[in-house]
Amino acid sequence: MQLRIIAVGKIKERFLSEGIAEYEKRLLPYLKLSIHEIAEERRGLHANAGAEAQAIEREGERILAAIPDGVVVVALDVRGKEQSSEQLAARLHEWQMAGVSLLVVVIGGDLGISRAVLARADLRLSLSPMTFTHQMVRMIILEQLYRACRINSGEPYHK
Repeated sequence: MQLRIIAVGKIKERFLSEGIAEYEKRLLPYLKLSIHEIAEERRGLHANAGAEAQAIEREGERILAAIPDGVVVVALDVRGKEQSSEQLAARLHEWQMAGVSLLVVVIGGDLGISRAVLARADLRLSLSPMTFTHQMVRMIILEQLYRACRINSGEPYHK
C-alpha cells in the first residue's frame, strides 16, 4: 500500500524534521510513503474571520487538487472520530485487504481543514481532543501508522 501525506505548510523545527525522517525510515518496509506539502495561505497577523475563512478555502482547493480520484482519504480533524492504536491498525488492515492501493492522510494548517476537504474524507480522525501544532501532527500520525503496521505484522513495539 502507498501512503501519501498531504500537509499544509513546511516543517520549520529541526527536531521535528529529524523525528519525521526517523518514522519515514521506519515505515519503509511496510508502506511506500510520500509527503506532499501544500503552501500555507498568507494572511496578516490580525486577519479577520473572513480572511481566515478565505485562507482555509484556498488551502482546501489546493489539497483537493492533490488528491487523486478513487483513493481512501483520512482527514485529521479535532472533531473527528477518536480511535485507539489497535483500531487504527484494524482499519489499515481492512483497507489493505480491500485492495486500497493509495491511502491519503490530510493534515490541515493552523486554521484547520475546509468543509470541502472534510466532505471528501472517508474518515475524519481525531488524534486527541488536545490541540497540537500541525507540524507536530505530521510526526504523530507517522508514528501511529508505524505502530499500526507493527501491530498488523505481529511485531513487538506496541505496549
